[in-house]
Amino acid sequence: MANLFRCDADGGNIRELSANIEQDNTPWVMPDGRLLYTRWEYIDRSQVDYHHLWTMNPDGTAQMIFYGNLHPSTVMIDAKPVPGSNRIVAIFSPGHGKTDHAGYLVTLDPGDGPDDQGVVQSIAPGDNYRDPYALDEGHFLAADGPELDFLTPDGVKGALYHLTDAQMNAGMWLHEPRPLVPRPREPVIQPRVDLAKATGRLLLLNVYQGRNMTGVKPGDIAKLLVMETLPKPINYTGGMDPITYGGSFTLERVVGTVPVAADGSAYMELPALRSVFFVALDKDDNTVKRMQSFTTVEPGEFTSCSGCHEQRTEAPSPHLPALAQRQPPTAPTPIEGVPDVYDFPRDIQPVLDRNCVSCHGYEAGPGGHGPASGGVILTGDRGPMFSHSYYTLTMGQQFSDGRNQAVSNRPPRTIGAVASPIMHKLSGGHHGVVASAQDIRMVRYWIEAGAPYPGTYGSLGSGMIGGYYANGIVNLDTDWAETKAAAEVVDRRCASCHHGEMALPRSLSDERDVSFWAPDWNDARLKIARHIVFNLTRPEKSLMLLAPLAVEAGGWSRCKAKDSSQPQGPIFKSKDDPDYRKLLAMIDAGRRRLDEIKRFDMPGFRPPQPYLRELVRYGILDHMPGASEAVDTYALDRAYWKSLWWVPVGK
Repeated sequence: MANLFRCDADGGNIRELSANIEQDNTPWVMPDGRLLYTRWEYIDRSQVDYHHLWTMNPDGTAQMIFYGNLHPSTVMIDAKPVPGSNRIVAIFSPGHGKTDHAGYLVTLDPGDGPDDQGVVQSIAPGDNYRDPYALDEGHFLAADGPELDFLTPDGVKGALYHLTDAQMNAGMWLHEPRPLVPRPREPVIQPRVDLAKATGRLLLLNVYQGRNMTGVKPGDIAKLLVMETLPKPINYTGGMDPITYGGSFTLERVVGTVPVAADGSAYMELPALRSVFFVALDKDDNTVKRMQSFTTVEPGEFTSCSGCHEQRTEAPSPHLPALAQRQPPTAPTPIEGVPDVYDFPRDIQPVLDRNCVSCHGYEAGPGGHGPASGGVILTGDRGPMFSHSYYTLTMGQQFSDGRNQAVSNRPPRTIGAVASPIMHKLSGGHHGVVASAQDIRMVRYWIEAGAPYPGTYGSLGSGMIGGYYANGIVNLDTDWAETKAAAEVVDRRCASCHHGEMALPRSLSDERDVSFWAPDWNDARLKIARHIVFNLTRPEKSLMLLAPLAVEAGGWSRCKAKDSSQPQGPIFKSKDDPDYRKLLAMIDAGRRRLDEIKRFDMPGFRPPQPYLRELVRYGILDHMPGASEAVDTYALDRAYWKSLWWVPVGK
């Protein structure tokens, strides 16, 4: 995480300006006194595609897109004004960005709005430039590998300086070329903050004004759901596991709702310096439109927006004041009966147990509408990384939450609980199942909160067999004696049917990234992934064992021998088959290993040492807890988040 701060010339009076839980970087002062900078964010969308240009006032107020946030890909960075014009010069680094921000040298003027891709002009061919500086509209400096180059838009290029071989061999780089010459000071924008305040105010003029709002009529939107994306105290990898499988990377807090007036306006008071975003809801709490970015108010700031994804080139409606302004600003009202930060095993699994598991459990074979109906498992049994129910709901696409995709400004009612099949199933659309209003409410806001698996960042780097890390170390099972014996069984007795893309996992850590292979749950590859075929809570209930085991022995007899060298019928006639015992031994070894390292929802769980170390460093813990000391990661997370909250001056 990197945020923007300001301070006095002597380093005193340091104050945070931005509240991004990802990164804000490479700020530069514009000729009108605003700051131009790069914001990297991924609220319910791709983590690699949104690194675009934003502006703010020097006191942090009026944070606003400058260019590019609607269009995925390209890291737009190191932007600076071009003297004597409205253009800026920047590096457009391809894709997720090359090393050291290297990329194409371009200029642009977003006078026709921040989404017009036709305003970008290339200065020179090649994608290895860094750290641009404009002398004027016709002359530019930039680093290019070991060279400092002088460039013009008509193709003139000359090397002003080149590192020597000795310098390059010593690991030296060229950075930040600029002339040491006087320049006029930019205008000083008067502060709009009141540092004695804990909140700021936001006025939405008309939620119905915006792009991609087809089918949304006046009166459709009754309230705004206010959400907050929550910072991590530590991160181990670039992946989202185990927060989600293929989806959101962070936990999201359900803050509450604010009303929308008849004219589409909303007037709210929000906590300062927090990353918040909004979901427009109808009178039945169904999602109408979702914001896939975030906003921040400064202490004492009053700011506004014209609409919902409105055109940035349009002026606000002249019909003021808005109806919502006839009353004082409203603080979000918490939603009764739901947690603010969700935890799937604690909050959602009980809903599935009450409404789904009688048909979608392990206690009888598949088929009809009995237990394990359709081969769909919704029990809370633990797989190598997730519970079976969480994996099944995810890969069965039973909820719509953004799923780390490079899509922004989705059409109305296509993301969130309203677009999630599980909501239809719980409301009477699936074999007569009708969940209680409270159960439906719990699932609804879990989806709006990004459908997380754990409800604590203490889960990061822990409780996984395979995957990235477990308790701070790589945790693979491929070297276990039980794994080697079981892998030989899979090769000998299963591979005649299960080969190629349909190959069975040969170990608990045999990850083949089926989320990118298969588009939906109907693809059988999803149903043979390691996350679902291994049961580390009840090893004998593993699909790896039930499918090839005869019904008479308690199995499902789904796998039949087709190799003429094997007896015809179920692969395993009984549980006494030596090969069945070898598979069971591997899965049971995984159960024992998971019991040892523990997952966040298991009794006696302790987070990895690096998590505790960081909380000591941040002052949340006053010492490293001993092995016998109880650790509540949920409480520690909350203490960490609270430590980052703005404290009004004088309080």
